[in-house]
Amino acid sequence: MNAFAPLVTVRAAEPGDRAAVRGFVDSHPDATPFHLPEWSEAVERGCGQKALTLLAERAGRIVGVLPISEVRSPLFGSALVSTGFGVEGGVLGEGADGLAEAAWVLAQARGCASAELRGGPVPTGWQRREGLYFGFARDLPRDEEAILKAIPRKQRAEVRRALGFDLQVEVGRDIGAHYRVYAESVRNLGTPVFPRALFEAVLDTMDADILTVRREGRALASVLSLYFRGTVYPYWGGGSRAARAARANELMYYALMCHAARRGCTRFDFGRSKAGTGAFAYKKNWGFEPRPLVYAAKGAARETNPLSPRYRLQVALWKKLPLWAANRLGPPIARGLG
Repeated sequence: MNAFAPLVTVRAAEPGDRAAVRGFVDSHPDATPFHLPEWSEAVERGCGQKALTLLAERAGRIVGVLPISEVRSPLFGSALVSTGFGVEGGVLGEGADGLAEAAWVLAQARGCASAELRGGPVPTGWQRREGLYFGFARDLPRDEEAILKAIPRKQRAEVRRALGFDLQVEVGRDIGAHYRVYAESVRNLGTPVFPRALFEAVLDTMDADILTVRREGRALASVLSLYFRGTVYPYWGGGSRAARAARANELMYYALMCHAARRGCTRFDFGRSKAGTGAFAYKKNWGFEPRPLVYAAKGAARETNPLSPRYRLQVALWKKLPLWAANRLGPPIARGLG
């Protein structure tokens, strides 16, 4: 290490730094869509959770970025999260310890009980959190036949069955159909639905679209996906109860792979799932190998995992709610999960 190299300093970003932050994220090989300023801004607009950014600089040049959402909830407490509602988005670039310490100081100053980092290096003195969440991603073949052949035999048979039903696939921005299907899907899982405004903000500010599977005009399954550097991220997806018999979810993900390949994507990121869940097993059935995600926390970390024993009764009751009630009560709760 050069003893005469300029020191790295940390400061809060100002509005005039936005273009430089975006340029740094665009140029960094480890960046994810959750590091983009647009993501934090969409979370702020859609959920009311304040967006902040910390910068590490050397001689006035950005060498590290930490995007933050200030997540507050009367049920789950408050935390600074990098990044809110993201799978990843921890420290990007240099200055991990300095950025993390600045985040912790900021958390205390703003009355937050904890700070959380999703991905990136684990800073000195922070609690390493690993083994709960796993990521699923693999390369995406170029054409439809190769995509189908890359799916393991049993799951491929399910996709072929779906192709035999009279289902229609459309790609666009039908947020109404998507939200209806997604809201039913998460209600059936016992979790509150995110505010529709979050999905609208992501569609408005990021490279994203919605793929919907219909039968006789009725939406059965729908997914809102992000696109970043040749990777497609099917981020918010689900199906109605009627989707299972029609294999609509199987067709949805196969159709998305084909659509993404036509867009030039070479990688499919199936997102994160908790170990031991149906979603975890489902993604393995598609031929994706789980990769443990490493997070970090400092302070009195929140408990937002719906699999926690403390939420067993609430989850069971939520599954029984009429959909209209779940859709009314869910967004105020979900916006505080972050």
